[in-house]
Amino acid sequence: MIILAATPIGNLGDASRRLIETLSTITIVAAEDTRVTVHLLKALGIENRPRLIALHDHNERGKAAELVELARDTDILVLSDAGMPTVSDPGFHLVDAAVAAGVQVTALPGPSAVLTALAVSGLPTDRFTFEGFLPRKHGERVKLLRDLSAERRTMVFFESPNRLADSLLDLAATLGADRRVVVCRELTKFFEEVKRGTAAELAEWAALGVRGEICIVVAGAEVRVLDLAMGVAEVLELVAGGIRLKEAAADVSAASGLGKRELYEHALQAKAGPGKPAVKKPEYPSPLQR
Repeated sequence: MIILAATPIGNLGDASRRLIETLSTITIVAAEDTRVTVHLLKALGIENRPRLIALHDHNERGKAAELVELARDTDILVLSDAGMPTVSDPGFHLVDAAVAAGVQVTALPGPSAVLTALAVSGLPTDRFTFEGFLPRKHGERVKLLRDLSAERRTMVFFESPNRLADSLLDLAATLGADRRVVVCRELTKFFEEVKRGTAAELAEWAALGVRGEICIVVAGAEVRVLDLAMGVAEVLELVAGGIRLKEAAADVSAASGLGKRELYEHALQAKAGPGKPAVKKPEYPSPLQR
């Protein structure tokens, strides 16, 4: 079978008994970085030296079929550098191929940066979404955050310390400067730090420089009760900030429950002025134009 095993995200003491027992007897390990696996074996005092096969983002698709065939006859342990394989780490394509081939897949539970950050954040944990790494490019990052602006579940992201300040600035600009945010740094390690505040406050803090492994936990959007006039005012405010009218209407609609078309048309009329026809061609086609 294929065995997915969670490895420590910082503190070796978090290695489970099942992980240590399996590493002590397994004959084949598919590892994100074989050097990290060798270090883990030595650090845990494990004398077993299994066959190590590199399985990373660049070769996983090509290696999946080979590993699945091997797993028909013997157990294969799958390790990422830290945490659970497949969660923003290699392993998904291998599992997909194994399921398609009828090969059993199981897991050894253990450390998870996502769940650890969520648990210590102090933000609601009953419903959450994990969004992986934020995009590297500013435009793509802003687009993603704008798409999540009305998300009501707590959100968890991974981020590079080198991009943290820029990402927090983008988060403040798209989700609101007062949105509650928690930055978790070096979880389970000696210099673990959990920093809580608003998006604007943490952007200012991160501008001074931050190091280590980073998780960002963001509060979901609050349900807002707006009447139409208030909604139109918010649409116009977004437009004044450079957002297209259609997109602004969609954002306010998602956050308030007001009709997207109604917001768009009333904002268009407000831009034209009292008693004047809206001169801009509507961006929402009528049923006859569809």
